[in-house]
Amino acid sequence: MSVRQQDLDPDSTTDIEDVADTKEELIKKCEEMWKDMEELSLLIMQVKCLTAELSQWQKETPEIIPLNDEVLVTIGKEEFQKLRHDLELVLSTIQSKNAKLKEDLEREQQWLDEQQQILESLIVLHNELKHQVVTVSESRIFNELKTKLRDTKEYKEKLLITLSEFLEDHFPLPDRSVKKKKKNIQESTAQLLTLHEMLEILLNRLFDVPHDPYIKISNSFWPPYVELLLRNGIALRHPEDPTRIRLEAFHQ
Repeated sequence: MSVRQQDLDPDSTTDIEDVADTKEELIKKCEEMWKDMEELSLLIMQVKCLTAELSQWQKETPEIIPLNDEVLVTIGKEEFQKLRHDLELVLSTIQSKNAKLKEDLEREQQWLDEQQQILESLIVLHNELKHQVVTVSESRIFNELKTKLRDTKEYKEKLLITLSEFLEDHFPLPDRSVKKKKKNIQESTAQLLTLHEMLEILLNRLFDVPHDPYIKISNSFWPPYVELLLRNGIALRHPEDPTRIRLEAFHQ
């Protein structure tokens, strides 16, 4: 059969593939068997070594130390020296750590003392500054109020003088020959008061006796001026006693 015929024969192609698979499987099995043989060889060598070592130990006779007092004392001294050496190492380590901790504690204590001193200084400074601020603030406010009060009093005096002049010029008494009395209005009930004096009496009553600001209308009050104050809302009559009037509380 020619090569061309083999290529055209499907059965021949299948046989070739089977042969290739079988070859790979045989090679894999051979590799596994070779690996097992290597492991077996290693195990055999280990067994031989252990056997030789066992044979060597079997040939030797262990030395038995006599358990008398001298041997026990010697062993005890050796163990004691070893234990002492170990304890000295531990003690040295602990002492070194304690020294380090002591240095850290002293350094922290010094830092704490410094911070405490700084805090105390700041508290003292804060109290001083607070006292100064309060003192300066209170003093400034007092001076400002004092200045405002003085200015207010001066302005009040100017207003009263101006009001008095205005009232005397524009609201005179009917008889200018009548002597005006400002200090004591009770000496003569027939003596008429100026409009300025009437307002002053009403104003003083309002501030001196705020719970009862009404005053009795006496003969000293000129009726036209009383009517003028009532009509313009400057004065109010008592709701139950028309003979009493009061000044309107414009400041409230």
